[in-house]
Amino acid sequence: MDAWTAGEFEARLRSIGEKRYHHLHPFNERMHAGTLSEDEFRGWVRNRFYYQLNLPVKDAFILTKLPGRDDRRRWIQRIIDHDGRTGDEGGLEKWVRLGEAVGLTREQLFDDDTVLPGVRFAVDAYVDFCRRRPWLESVASALTELFAPDLLSRRITDVRHHYPWIATEGLDYFRARLTQQPKDIAHLLELVLTHATTRERQDACARALEFKCDVLWSLLDAVQLAYSKSS
Repeated sequence: MDAWTAGEFEARLRSIGEKRYHHLHPFNERMHAGTLSEDEFRGWVRNRFYYQLNLPVKDAFILTKLPGRDDRRRWIQRIIDHDGRTGDEGGLEKWVRLGEAVGLTREQLFDDDTVLPGVRFAVDAYVDFCRRRPWLESVASALTELFAPDLLSRRITDVRHHYPWIATEGLDYFRARLTQQPKDIAHLLELVLTHATTRERQDACARALEFKCDVLWSLLDAVQLAYSKSS
């Protein structure tokens, strides 16, 4: 089969997110409707931290495989955004602040023994995917970021409205990502649309994005199963 044009291929990728991104998950819909209990919200923050903790790890795997120096220079900023630099707080520390705002300690967040098995399985599978698969597919899996900015904007507004018990500084992670993500998204699209020039590569990238959507969905499945029964 002939390759899609760049415009057709981007439209195909965006359609995957419209149908499968975790903004449609019932747990996420309840979060934005304001119906989560404190225990449910706290459980989500705690377990999502395991995902956040592994983002710079998967980005490091991708970094080692990118073929060009310029792209590696741009990609390494993702790791810095999450891990920070000495004297410069990164995304992980901002998520710790969110944890503290919902009543979790740093020790609880970093205690791997308290991660739900389903969350661990999903996140570890994603990291392993980025370790094993070709760089183009690994990069394509991160295209879920295409659908994140709107969700982040809603999250800031809805959490402040529905969950006043969460201190506003706990939302700094989401505010920071709103300014960081545009450049990340531009780089992702540039890499995928430039290098996925055959139908075979395009199909592999689409499958990678579907897989990542499944990872995020599975994470919420695990949290919902563990915590919603107590609400």
